[in-house]
Amino acid sequence: MIRDPETFEALLDSVRRFVRERLVPAENEVAETDEIPADIVQEMREMGLFGLTIPEAYGGLELTMEEESRLLFELCKTSPAFRSVIGTTVGIGSQGILMDGTEEQKAYYLPKLATGELSASFALTEPDVGSDAASLRTTAINDGDHYIVNGTKRYITNAPHSKIFTLMARTNPADKGAGGVSAFIVDAQSPGISLGKNDKKMGQKGAHTCDVMFDNVRVPAANLIGDKEGQGFKTAMKVLEKGRIHLAAVCVGVAQRILDDALRYAIDRKQFGQSIAEFQLVQAMLADSKAEVYAAECMVIDAARKRDEGRSVSTEASCCKMFASEMCGRVADRAVQILGGAGYLSEYGIERFYRDVRLFRLYEGTTQIQQIIIGRNMVREARA
Repeated sequence: MIRDPETFEALLDSVRRFVRERLVPAENEVAETDEIPADIVQEMREMGLFGLTIPEAYGGLELTMEEESRLLFELCKTSPAFRSVIGTTVGIGSQGILMDGTEEQKAYYLPKLATGELSASFALTEPDVGSDAASLRTTAINDGDHYIVNGTKRYITNAPHSKIFTLMARTNPADKGAGGVSAFIVDAQSPGISLGKNDKKMGQKGAHTCDVMFDNVRVPAANLIGDKEGQGFKTAMKVLEKGRIHLAAVCVGVAQRILDDALRYAIDRKQFGQSIAEFQLVQAMLADSKAEVYAAECMVIDAARKRDEGRSVSTEASCCKMFASEMCGRVADRAVQILGGAGYLSEYGIERFYRDVRLFRLYEGTTQIQQIIIGRNMVREARA
């Protein structure tokens, strides 16, 4: 249950106002410049958005999964790049420390992450390792009170701006599977770290990704998350499970914005002497989109509540991520169809959303990976 409904509703109202008054008017600027204005990022810090999921004891808002999801429904009714500014810090960048870090690691890093003083990225994917995360090749070899890290990470969101990386690396080269992987907190300014040029992407201007190269980078042994080797893959999977509900909520918010824009256009646009919103085939596309957005919203809230209750939600999280990301793509496609020729023009913004949301079906586990997880879980549970 929501801990303090009045306080939370006040937070939602402030987010709605922020989206309406600050983010939506800046969408075109971000699309043209490929940069989020610094003053907007600072406002996000002041609103506490970098600390949504961090406990109050460390200076965060400590939202439940349900609260986080409902906030994302509102925050994401704009270009996804704005959410991406805080996304890796709120989610996969900080959650590994929160879930499995030592008390010393939590006390040092979480307050700085909560205020946005530090921003974090999650360094898991590699040039030859994507969905098969347990096969990563980046190594972290123990050298007394340090580990020596070598390898390359790819498609790392917010890497050009992050102060720390939650890094997954192989500490036991003899173990080629998940058991040889450990998690580290790595200072992004460490000697030996270099960044590739920003990736040129299909969409999501303003959200930057690039390669991160580690060349004999010395990482203090004290930065081994949980002070225990071989737990990195488990940490990554726990972080990604939560992240899948988070991303599904993002998809709901963006899809609702797209549908709102399509409906507004359909009401205003006249053909054959009447609004095209009166045409039954246009209404059918609007209705299909409304039903799917509603279904995804219900799935997200259900999974979030189950997670808040401490229940296992591996299957539910994958169902949410799979359905919501695919749903968002369908809603964007229908919106282009409803707008017709206008939907293909950058002037109306729908074509930008159409490109932006394509990524949702890829990161934090592709649709096909979610299908495998769901299927395997079903078989395992049936045999139990």
